[in-house]
Amino acid sequence: MSEVDLSILIVNWNTRALLADCLQSVNGQRSTVNGGQSSTNDNRLPFTVYRSPVTETIVVDNASSDGSAAMVRERFPSVQLIENRQNVGFARANNQAICHSRGRHVMLLNSDTLVHEGALEALVAFMDAHPEAGACGPRLLNGDGSLQPSVHPMLTPGREFWRLAFLDRLWPRATYRQERWDTVRPRPVEVIKGACLVLRRSALHQIGLLDDRYFMYTEEVDLCHRLAQAGWQLWYVPQAVVTHFGEASSRQVREEMYIQLYRSKLQFFRKVGGQASARQAKALLALAYAPRAALASAAALIDPAWRARARTYRRLLAELPGM
Repeated sequence: MSEVDLSILIVNWNTRALLADCLQSVNGQRSTVNGGQSSTNDNRLPFTVYRSPVTETIVVDNASSDGSAAMVRERFPSVQLIENRQNVGFARANNQAICHSRGRHVMLLNSDTLVHEGALEALVAFMDAHPEAGACGPRLLNGDGSLQPSVHPMLTPGREFWRLAFLDRLWPRATYRQERWDTVRPRPVEVIKGACLVLRRSALHQIGLLDDRYFMYTEEVDLCHRLAQAGWQLWYVPQAVVTHFGEASSRQVREEMYIQLYRSKLQFFRKVGGQASARQAKALLALAYAPRAALASAAALIDPAWRARARTYRRLLAELPGM
């Protein structure tokens, strides 16, 4: 049996139609390789694509109620399916798939994505050409084809406040100016978005799996931090392109997931910097969200469309001290 180059791991929760499209896009990767170049959207690769990778696909279904698991069994019989009886969270489900997989590299892929032609070849070829890379990620696009931020500097309390205060528009500290980057040259980065993240298995053996104490969000930040601490490099590979529609699962319980996002960020700050870092982050978040809550509440008196947002901001401020 051929060695598996890439294990494609997809965690799903009630995104049946999007999951089907995602799996179809993965199955459609049949691009040929000629003369050391792939059929990606830009053939000027600074590394050699020597062949199409041998892949396997594993779906972990977190107790979906929309028939997702049955759809995978019926339409994609070659996909390995793990069915959980309850929603165990994103990190733990990915760990299940990692332990079940066989690839030299593993790809964490959201169910609300479409993999463009040549992306898998480019990502595997980059990892094979750069043994110092512990992880890499593609160029992400929104559903309308516009650029989606896919990498960013390491998360800190100061950078989070900087972003929330819109100061990145003056001096980018919490984000990269990806719109100014070319689509040819890979770049070293600090954090790769978990919507599509390729990891070297030997690096995972060194640093361990995802921290499953994160139910959802920030687990990839934690993972990237541990990779960097262990001396591994992380890279953005723009030749590989993936469309990410975004928040397909979380929008089903939008307010709860918004609160969970900050619960996870504070969990990361506490893990990396201790209680002092978490206290600093809480103070900065309160400073950023107090005017948001006041303005949204005032707007809700005029326009009912603001009520949900105002309620979410008020809830976040109320729960911050106990997070």
